[in-house]
Amino acid sequence: MDTTVMPPDATDKLIPGSARVELTSTEGDPVKPNSRFKITAGENMSKFRQETWPAFESKVTGCMRSNALTILSVLGVLSGGILAVILRYARDGRYTQREIAYVMFPGDLFLRMLKALIIPLIVSSLISAIGSLDLKMSGKIGARAVAYYMSTTCCAVVLGIILATSIRPGKGGNVDEISRPTQGARPTTTPDLLMDLVRNLFPPNLIQACIAQYKTVLVPPTDEQFLAAMNATEGPINKTAIPLSEWRMKYEIEPSTNILGLVVFALVLGITLGKMGPKGKPLLDLFSCLSEAFMIITSWVIHLSPIGVLFLVTAQMLEMESFEVIVGQLGMYFLTVMLGLFTHGFIVLTSMYFLITKRMPFQFIGNMAEALATAFATSSSTATVPVALACLEDKNGIDPRVTRFVMPIGATINMDGTALYEAVAALFIAQVRGISLTLGNIIAISITSTAASIGAAGIPQAGLVTMVMVLDTVGLPAEDVTLILAVDWFLDRFRTFTNVLGDSLGAGIVNHLSKKDLSEMPPPQQFVTIPPMANLDDFTLEMEKELNGMAVTTAERSQPAEDVWQSTSM
Repeated sequence: MDTTVMPPDATDKLIPGSARVELTSTEGDPVKPNSRFKITAGENMSKFRQETWPAFESKVTGCMRSNALTILSVLGVLSGGILAVILRYARDGRYTQREIAYVMFPGDLFLRMLKALIIPLIVSSLISAIGSLDLKMSGKIGARAVAYYMSTTCCAVVLGIILATSIRPGKGGNVDEISRPTQGARPTTTPDLLMDLVRNLFPPNLIQACIAQYKTVLVPPTDEQFLAAMNATEGPINKTAIPLSEWRMKYEIEPSTNILGLVVFALVLGITLGKMGPKGKPLLDLFSCLSEAFMIITSWVIHLSPIGVLFLVTAQMLEMESFEVIVGQLGMYFLTVMLGLFTHGFIVLTSMYFLITKRMPFQFIGNMAEALATAFATSSSTATVPVALACLEDKNGIDPRVTRFVMPIGATINMDGTALYEAVAALFIAQVRGISLTLGNIIAISITSTAASIGAAGIPQAGLVTMVMVLDTVGLPAEDVTLILAVDWFLDRFRTFTNVLGDSLGAGIVNHLSKKDLSEMPPPQQFVTIPPMANLDDFTLEMEKELNGMAVTTAERSQPAEDVWQSTSM
């Protein structure tokens, strides 16, 4: 078959510069007209190379650059898990504590940097955010945030109870077959825990609150008290039979940051500075400047997150006793908690965000990837606050007055993942024990789990102590907390992930509901950057005219700065 290139006819609607190809057979007979086609591939390819491809390449490159840290943080988590599996199976014996410490060292440095920013950033951010709002606006934002926290926590508890009662992860289990760590639970009572929580809200010494908090300790009965109790009864007893309420109380200072007390102090001081008006503005500006400074430092520290996250995850997985425990003895319990956390985080919370803001939450969550990866690696909501604030303000465009008010409080009292985990754990232990719980017991578990999750940040050894509080409510043995400790450290990372996700989506929801009110207020405090010395005269004149409320003209710009200062001082 031969081809003959024909020039385009005037009647053909061809693209300028194109040609028409007419196909002919070897005998010279033309092929049917339907076989004609226009050659525009060359021009289209040239246009693609010159215009379309560079634009596409520019978009891809820009996306990779803007999200490079996010991608590297996620890869850090995945690489840490893969590296831990390789190292575990590369040798027969377990790694020593010193070897794990070597692996942990870079991650430990990253974690220390984050923890060093917690107190100054939370306190300064809360004070500057609340002080820049009037009392009425602070009340509105606070009410919306608390309403969101309480609703999501209740949803998490109800979801955990539904999953635990329907899946029944502890059915057919045996207490003696589940390996327990040697670490036991601290003896305590629910009234003591609640009173310690309230006491820590009002620290007597703010400096001490930065490094310690109050704790009630129950001292076991002495031999004399035990003999007296045995003589008072007819039969033999052991020390565990003596009620905890009869144990002697002792008060100690636990070396742990009293974050609840510092948050309460920051709230009160911020409201006070807001009510003082111009008199309180100098101190408010100081805290606003501190908040901005620590946010800049946070942005520097965040760039180390991929390396820190990688070594934190690797070290923690090397320290784990056995992978078989997760998939074996406690497999159903582990899967039940994971299903609950996934359902609550990616279905309940995202649906709530979509229904209120009328926006899909996927881009919002994607922009929080650095904070979520940090939450998984550090297993600490408060340590993630600096990273979460940067992600919310820089990538999701949330108003700083909302983020710096909502996030520190949310990291302290909003513990959806913890509430769900404690509800499932209590029902799991009851099922393993073969104890049937009534509707009243289940309601008691839901209420106690909610209260315990709210106060978790203010109680030392929160994972153990709050679970004891929940078990004590329904009469389950406190020592059964050790049944779930083998997988608690791993689940704690997913709980923290869910907590931070809930806090972040809550900041987005509160920001959406408060947009109209915030638009009616003056913008946040902006700090003036002093220019180089070459422009100092213009800068001085601009500042003087702003203070006097006058416009700066071109003629006035030629006036020396010294004359301005003299005229204002006369």
